[in-house]
Amino acid sequence: MEEGTRVIVTVLGYDRIGIIYNISKILAENSVNILDINQTILQGFFTMVMVVDMATATVDVAELRRLLAEKGREMEMEITTQHEDIFNFMHRI
Repeated sequence: MEEGTRVIVTVLGYDRIGIIYNISKILAENSVNILDINQTILQGFFTMVMVVDMATATVDVAELRRLLAEKGREMEMEITTQHEDIFNFMHRI
């Protein structure tokens, strides 16, 4: 993976046990480093945004997106994975 490739991972769904564990397990298994994380639970809804570094990853962004989306379906949650540049472009004011 290209050094400094940062990716934004967002997670949304009903709160349940093991959300952070399941997501971070996939990242660790694929040598993806968590740079920053923010999570909150609001009236039973869980939200999390992570900035991860793909520099040492053993998968590309497309494969990571597939793995996390699959886990999201399993957990009945929405998990999106976007390259930082795409995220910034989509969310600029």
